[in-house]
Amino acid sequence: MRSPSKWAVAVRKPNGEIAQVVKEISSPMARNRIFRLPVIRGIIALGESLAIGFRALAISANYAAQDADPEEAEEVQTEITRGQIVFSFAIAIGFALMLFKVTPALITSWLPIDTTGAFVVIEGVIRVCIFLLYLLLISLLPDLRRVFQYHAAEHKAINAFEADGELTPENVQKFSLIHPRCGTAFLLWVMVIGIFVFAFVGQPAWYWLITSRILLLPVIAGIAYELIRFAGKHQSNVVLMTLLAPGLWLQRLTTRQPTLDQIEVSIRALQEVLRREGGITSTERKVEVMA
Repeated sequence: MRSPSKWAVAVRKPNGEIAQVVKEISSPMARNRIFRLPVIRGIIALGESLAIGFRALAISANYAAQDADPEEAEEVQTEITRGQIVFSFAIAIGFALMLFKVTPALITSWLPIDTTGAFVVIEGVIRVCIFLLYLLLISLLPDLRRVFQYHAAEHKAINAFEADGELTPENVQKFSLIHPRCGTAFLLWVMVIGIFVFAFVGQPAWYWLITSRILLLPVIAGIAYELIRFAGKHQSNVVLMTLLAPGLWLQRLTTRQPTLDQIEVSIRALQEVLRREGGITSTERKVEVMA
């Protein structure tokens, strides 16, 4: 869970106890107004989220590796090196770029398409289809089901908090497992917005085609961030939520109904980051508290 200046991760240890780790966020957006400008702040926020995600996974893995007997377990190491983060970034981002950017562009370039409009639309459809197929395939993995359950537990806790609900597992379980600020919806809108952005590039040679898809990704991500951020602040707008409905539907593929034990972990992370933050007012909730 992330607040304006903190992030927290809660982990169910092998002995059943819940451990939590809280870290400070040193964001460039807090130091320079330029990084707080629309679109630019989305690029910065995406990079920060990726970095926090890798560090949180490392913390979780380290706790999971501990012995069930806490008296015999060594103190958990909660930090990974910068080199490990960079290497993980390179592998993950390289795979994503090849699968979701390079592959659709190359497939489309091999088709007999004459107009730019048709080209970018067909490329976008191919990209979305690959993305959906990818989600369907990984959802079949047993370990990923637990990840999707915790994903839903995050959403439920945030929804309960933003509705001023009591943060108990039984009450949080009543809330929706769908949330407009979800990263799944963000990824879908990155692909949709890319259709309009790539229309300005046209149909260049294959090497410029691939280069444009990679270099323009931060700009597209920044625009998508602004859309998701706006939606999070206007969840009562029926027209807006109708337009964003496909992204919300897509979350059905990346969430599964969590157990009360899993919800308890998500609540612990949320409560810990709020406690360290010193309290967040009700008007700030939808903007700043993110899972």
